[in-house]
Amino acid sequence: MILRLNRGYEKFENILLEYIRFFDTKGENFVIGQRNQIKLFDLDDKKINIKSFKVPHLINKIAYKYFRKSKAKRSFEFANKLLELGVGTPKPIAFAEFSSIVGLEKSFYVSEQLECDLTYRELVEIPDFPDRDNILRQFTKFSFDLHEKGIEFLDHSPGNTLIKKNASGNYDFFLVDLNRMEFHDSMSFEMRMKNLCRLTPLEEMVATMSNEYAKYYKSESEKKIFETLWKYTSDFQEKFYRKKRLKKKLKFWKK
Repeated sequence: MILRLNRGYEKFENILLEYIRFFDTKGENFVIGQRNQIKLFDLDDKKINIKSFKVPHLINKIAYKYFRKSKAKRSFEFANKLLELGVGTPKPIAFAEFSSIVGLEKSFYVSEQLECDLTYRELVEIPDFPDRDNILRQFTKFSFDLHEKGIEFLDHSPGNTLIKKNASGNYDFFLVDLNRMEFHDSMSFEMRMKNLCRLTPLEEMVATMSNEYAKYYKSESEKKIFETLWKYTSDFQEKFYRKKRLKKKLKFWKK
């Protein structure tokens, strides 16, 4: 087993090990998905969350042990890098990996629990969400700043940015689900637009985001930004629903 802790958390090593080893029977359920699970635990005076990644299939077991970093390790390292770059994310605490001779078995990522007011998803699903236009515009500026720093968040999707209203009445943004991320010296216009295409199927939201993005990105017109982002958004939605229909058909034939 490998356990790596961030500085300042060494004194909690034994209790974290206990939480991880008995993850299946301890903790408060937070997200119980088909692939990954997240549970909440108490640590000193803080609430933390521990994400348990699904045991990989045989090829990935070998790959994650010998050739690639595990999702837990990437999440931990990317979180630290984001904080170094001044980007919000729940504070990383540790990651753990359990391996056999064959390869990686279980892996866990530990971070502080962050209570949020909303995610981007609420802006999509609730058209009259309070202060919706302002939040969407501030989120777009946040995304622009990510791109300026060369951060390509590959899971930039509706549920993966936590949003909190701060004391000044503005909004702070925190990235979660961090294991798929790339860092570049610079990002092209096409990369930027593709990075935003998974967020909403709503044309009016794409129009608002394009309008706001154009205020900061001077290399292209607002019209070009909207046309490009809407094209990538439409392509993504078509692919997404085609895949969904295919899965439905496959399930039907299995019955």
